Amino acid sequence: MSKLYKYILPLGVILCVILSLVLFVNTSLENAESTKLKIGATYMTMNKSFYQTINDEIRKVVDSNGDIIYTRDPAMDENKQIEQIKDFIKLGVNVIIVNPVNSQTVEQSLKEAKANGIKIIVIDTPLEQDNIADCTIVSNNYTAGVQCALDMMDKVEFANIVLLEHSLAISGQDRIQGFKDTIKDNKNYRIVQEMDCLGQTKLALSVMRDYLKRNLNFQVVMSLNDTAALGALASLEEAQKDDVLVYGVDGSPDIKTLINSSNIMEGSASQSPIRMGKEAVRIAYRMFAEKDVPSYIEIETSLITKENISDYSLSGWQ
Repeated sequence: MSKLYKYILPLGVILCVILSLVLFVNTSLENAESTKLKIGATYMTMNKSFYQTINDEIRKVVDSNGDIIYTRDPAMDENKQIEQIKDFIKLGVNVIIVNPVNSQTVEQSLKEAKANGIKIIVIDTPLEQDNIADCTIVSNNYTAGVQCALDMMDKVEFANIVLLEHSLAISGQDRIQGFKDTIKDNKNYRIVQEMDCLGQTKLALSVMRDYLKRNLNFQVVMSLNDTAALGALASLEEAQKDDVLVYGVDGSPDIKTLINSSNIMEGSASQSPIRMGKEAVRIAYRMFAEKDVPSYIEIETSLITKENISDYSLSGWQ
């Protein structure tokens, strides 16, 4: 028994040492993990290069710092986006960057995230309740609509106008409202149709195709974004209707190319997803360092038209 005991004692010591080392390593890993910034990012859809560009700008900085970003695509499904936010809470992220599919329904899940100590950055389209977000980063969407309306009024003396809208997105609402407010006191400009297309190319093409079948008279299409404008352009091309001016908002590479070459793509109020992404990641790191951040950042838009298209690169975003 004494011989067996002399082997058991060293074995127990070895096991204690191993256990201590395991605990030390785990603690070290946990401490190292706690020093990393973890961001959860969810956008309306990742099939738009606009949101891909924003995320790329964020990822560049996060990766270079050895931190973590989880990017999710709800594919325009508000319930899916809510589940993604809840998943971010479980993952223990420090910051959520959200571009809401629906500016109202997403709010409760973001409140849950805030209750768990997570900072919220809302990007591109604001929430209904401004106090939920710690920082909101948007383009001056109302001015974008104004810019399109003023250019149209400068180029045509009168027009029947079709609007392509996205009623669930405040950014889209603001753009259309800016356009409406600019023309409302001028009887030469009349809105003859308002159609919701969720800002999507296929839906815009479909609703415009149906509208064209009615053979009604209109001279201008104002689209809440370039994605919808592409759908409008495709349906107009199908109908061989080349006496219409189309406006959009984004200043996307595809639309800039069409402004440069198409007779009917007249203009787009340009956004800068590059700057938007840079601002979002800058704010995220300030939040992580517990520094003060602005509650609202507005990025100015500029109108791209045939007259100034040579000032812009056609191959990329601003």
